[in-house]
Amino acid sequence: MKRAFLLVIIAFFLLDSAVVSNASVNVSAKSAIVIDAHSGRVLFEKNAYEKRGMASTTKIMTALLVLEKGGLEEMVSVSPNAAGTEGSSIWLAPSEKISVNDLLYGLMLASGNDAATALAEHTAGSVEAFTLLMNRKAKEIGAYNTNFTNPHGLPDKEHYTTAYDLALIAREAMKNKQFASIVATKNKTISWEGSEWKRSLGNHNKLLKRYEYATGIKTGFTKKDGRCLVSSAEKDGRLHICVTLNAPDDWNDHIAMHEYCFETFKAHTVCKGGNSAGIFKNDKYECDDVKLLFEFDFVVSLKEDEKDKIKIKKSLSVNYPVTEGQKVGRADIFCGEVLLGSVDLISGNDAYIKEVFTSVFIKLAKGILKQ
Repeated sequence: MKRAFLLVIIAFFLLDSAVVSNASVNVSAKSAIVIDAHSGRVLFEKNAYEKRGMASTTKIMTALLVLEKGGLEEMVSVSPNAAGTEGSSIWLAPSEKISVNDLLYGLMLASGNDAATALAEHTAGSVEAFTLLMNRKAKEIGAYNTNFTNPHGLPDKEHYTTAYDLALIAREAMKNKQFASIVATKNKTISWEGSEWKRSLGNHNKLLKRYEYATGIKTGFTKKDGRCLVSSAEKDGRLHICVTLNAPDDWNDHIAMHEYCFETFKAHTVCKGGNSAGIFKNDKYECDDVKLLFEFDFVVSLKEDEKDKIKIKKSLSVNYPVTEGQKVGRADIFCGEVLLGSVDLISGNDAYIKEVFTSVFIKLAKGILKQ
């Protein structure tokens, strides 16, 4: 009896400490996450790995694939299937001609489901073929708990993601400058063939007006999935990506999470591209030393007490002859035991084996003499 009572007390304190650790931000969302866009580090999360519907935030992946294919000035002939897509619309008409570029604005600002279908058909030939590309890309990014069945986000029990996966997809999309420019646009006028007016689009993402650091990305809503939102915010050179799924108070959720992460974490440059990462000396043969350089900058958001926990572990694969700029290894960057990311190591010089046969002969001779 005493042992059972003790276990209850221990469980209470463990539960209480867990609540305190997550009390930094109180959010309405069923699932939420904030990541550092540069390193991918998770800064805050709540049920971030639970599978949920994503509504129109689906269109982030749709836009990414279309932009990667290119051909923004190509004209799309809208099919009856695309024009008849249910839900939010930019009022496309069958056989209407409209550019890929205009459709992308209709997709990301006004959340046109008809635009999503038109882009999918133009890019891959059919919606079904396009969803195969979506799922393939998701796996390439590392969004392993995501499955797409359409390019717009209308409810389907097999159409789902997690807050974490959606953050990875948004992070990848924001690397594309055209994508970042589109989702930061507040208002846009696009063509409307057959009409005396042009389409005037307003971005559904109210954070662009409500929050001074907001830079994008996409809203979503269905009765089944609730309010879904992916946002990006940049401050002092740091870009954070925030995701909420099924969040009744999503605007305030996002502002609170961004503010918490900007206040709690500060940008820390672990290494800079072109700076020295040490010297590689070959003990097997008489060789030139290889000057190791970090290939690019690695900046990560850290709490003040985490800076002393940063460790860099190098894995080298040096094959002679080496040319300047050649990849010769990788630097894994840890905070304690947690891997934050990796930076490729490159050679800062040409390096050769000196007198190969002489070196081998000397090694063999030393071995014989020892015997």
